[in-house]
Amino acid sequence: MANTQGPEGNYDPAGSTQMFRAFVDETPQGGPQQQSAASAGPRIGLIAGVVAAVLVVAAVVYLAMM
Repeated sequence: MANTQGPEGNYDPAGSTQMFRAFVDETPQGGPQQQSAASAGPRIGLIAGVVAAVLVVAAVVYLAMM
């Protein structure tokens, strides 16, 4: 009967916990400054979209009351 519970001979170095932690702990050169600048774009777009939607609803209500 074969032993199928162990990685005997099939060691995967990419599956190493230490290598994974080293990969996760690496920080990009820019650090948090790049992330905050990148996240400002979608936030501004979301605000502009909400304002545009409110204006469209207000225009529809105005035209319906005329």
